[in-house]
Amino acid sequence: LPYPGGPAIEQAALNGNPKAFAFPRVFLKEPRLEFSFSGLKTAVLYKANGIPGSREPVPELTPQRVADLAASFQAAALDVLVGKCRQALRKRNRSRLLVGGGVAANSAFRTRLEEMCRRDRAELFIAPREMCTDNAAMGAIAWELLERGQTASLDLDVTPGLVRKPPSAKA
Repeated sequence: LPYPGGPAIEQAALNGNPKAFAFPRVFLKEPRLEFSFSGLKTAVLYKANGIPGSREPVPELTPQRVADLAASFQAAALDVLVGKCRQALRKRNRSRLLVGGGVAANSAFRTRLEEMCRRDRAELFIAPREMCTDNAAMGAIAWELLERGQTASLDLDVTPGLVRKPPSAKA
């Protein structure tokens, strides 16, 4: 899959069966809110490429198999993410959920969160999809500016009404 993987997984999952593979959702039963997808990612890797050292034949990665792997992975990941959001709301006795970051651009995740918040009578705050992207570029730019000694004071003001213009718009 290309980088970043999230959009590619979402796109491939559209044509896949989310129940084709039974991937782990181990952290759903854990009371703590911390979790990792390392076991899930390993399970997907083994389904895609086979288990190292195994004599089992590895099925061909047809477009349908890729779609099924993506859909099954996405379903497992979203089960955990939505489950942990629900746990966080309940554990902290809250009724408002703020979600951001790259994963918040995933349409299935947004739909699942909306459904969960509606059922649980919680308010969901989530930025528009185009604003929910990987912040690696922003971090890299900030680091470069910091290295050059270009910093802002801690009383830097914000511009809450700032409107993002499409890349084709002239400044």
